Amino acid sequence: MAKTVLTIGGVDIPLGGTARIKLPMVKLYTDTNMSMPVFVKRGKRSGPTLFISAAIHGDELNGVEIISRIIQSKYLENLKGTLIAVPIVNGYGVLSQSRYLPDRRDLNRSFPGSQRGSLAGRVADRFLNEIVSKADYGIDLHTGSLHRTNLPQIRANLDDPETLEIAKAFGVPVLMNSNLRDGSLRECANDVGAKVILYEAGEALRFDELSIRAGVKGIVGVMRHLGMLPKSRSKKSLSEPRIARSSSWVRATDSGFTTHIKELGDLVEAGDVLAEIKDPYGDILDKVLCKNGGIIIGKQNIPLVQEGDAMYHIAHFLAPDEVAGYVESMQDELMDSEASLSLIDYRSS
Repeated sequence: MAKTVLTIGGVDIPLGGTARIKLPMVKLYTDTNMSMPVFVKRGKRSGPTLFISAAIHGDELNGVEIISRIIQSKYLENLKGTLIAVPIVNGYGVLSQSRYLPDRRDLNRSFPGSQRGSLAGRVADRFLNEIVSKADYGIDLHTGSLHRTNLPQIRANLDDPETLEIAKAFGVPVLMNSNLRDGSLRECANDVGAKVILYEAGEALRFDELSIRAGVKGIVGVMRHLGMLPKSRSKKSLSEPRIARSSSWVRATDSGFTTHIKELGDLVEAGDVLAEIKDPYGDILDKVLCKNGGIIIGKQNIPLVQEGDAMYHIAHFLAPDEVAGYVESMQDELMDSEASLSLIDYRSS
């Protein structure tokens, strides 16, 4: 539960207070100061502390927009407890439009870090101790890697009952059971007592409106579930998401130019043609076939492939047709203009 006074970066934020903090980080080569932007909003009443973070990978930008919309929304006027929002964790990567830090390390494999370690280790240490350790729950926002798009999905340790309920409250069709990885934020958050789910949606270096809207709606849903926001007045209940406990990649069987037959969110069965690979003359070199049925939750975007490239990420479910229907209804709801206005309610400018 929230403390009477919360201190981040030497700044005290009392109950009912709001703060924008520039958390000092390691300077650039040019002697330019760097900082991590932190927004803190505390309700007047005690409640859970939730952190939301984005751009741990510097080229994954959807989460930056999701957090900015949350900060600017009217939802926070009725907040109970504390929200800590960090729109850019890895500012170094954002500057260079890169997944990594200048030391070529992956920040999400560098936790818990060290005050005297590598650059990645120092950023991880600061974020863990100043933000994560002061929260009860967390939502870490990600996208697919460069030239790959992910269907909106939650990845979490779904064997933990409380984490499972938070993942369901996010309200996306696909939940991927994902074990904690060494050096990851989720692993270290768990060690300091914070339950964290990871939201994956969209593509690196791109804003994807559906993924952004699903992210905003999902965070609000989790905050309602935790009692940080009033319950929704809508009588419409959430569709039950489906849990995938396995997934597989379908790889290119030849090198050339590809024409995609199946798209993100499609229901596919074993033997379905997913794509055709052609040579520069347009002759078909090979057809990429689905090996195990499921839902396409990740897909390569560019039309160039080398033999062995990962092209389609397919999640496997007991009832994939139900998931496909949920995916379609989510897309229709989020992209409907009237529904969107009720999901993303901004302050008047």
